Amino acid sequence: MKIGLLSDTHTKKGRSQKAIDHLVSQGAEFLIHAGDIVKPEILDQLKNSGIRYVAVYGNNDAGLIEYHTKYNLVQEPHYFKLGGVNFKLMHLPFYMNADAEVIIFGHTHVFECDFKNRTLFLNPGEVCARDKPFSNCAMLETSDTNFTVTHYFRAVESDVFEERHYIFERA
Repeated sequence: MKIGLLSDTHTKKGRSQKAIDHLVSQGAEFLIHAGDIVKPEILDQLKNSGIRYVAVYGNNDAGLIEYHTKYNLVQEPHYFKLGGVNFKLMHLPFYMNADAEVIIFGHTHVFECDFKNRTLFLNPGEVCARDKPFSNCAMLETSDTNFTVTHYFRAVESDVFEERHYIFERA
């Protein structure tokens, strides 16, 4: 299963739409937003992507509480199963114990892909390009034997995404 990952979109609706469009064009079957959504228009983008999604509240998302029932918004830590894989989704990296196969988080604005003790810790980085001149997102492909992560990044003045690949053997 291919799962598109994004986080820390903040107010950057154009950048978030480009990330979503790219992930969908690369075959994403599900989208996960790891928080700091900020704008309800970004929730519309997720909902209008044509595929299922889940988004977790970030520390800058208090203003979205009124939209809780309209969108698939969850509180952290949120545990769920997708494609035979157990996930934990959060924004703040405060619940980092290895109590799921894949831990998705945001907040740091830095891409991270770490496989420790049979758990994949994954932060797709920042879509908003606030802390650097690149917008980031990622794709997680799960199979019975592997986790394959593709880190996508593009310079804010470009429409071209570059990519790096990581493969981890599932235990």
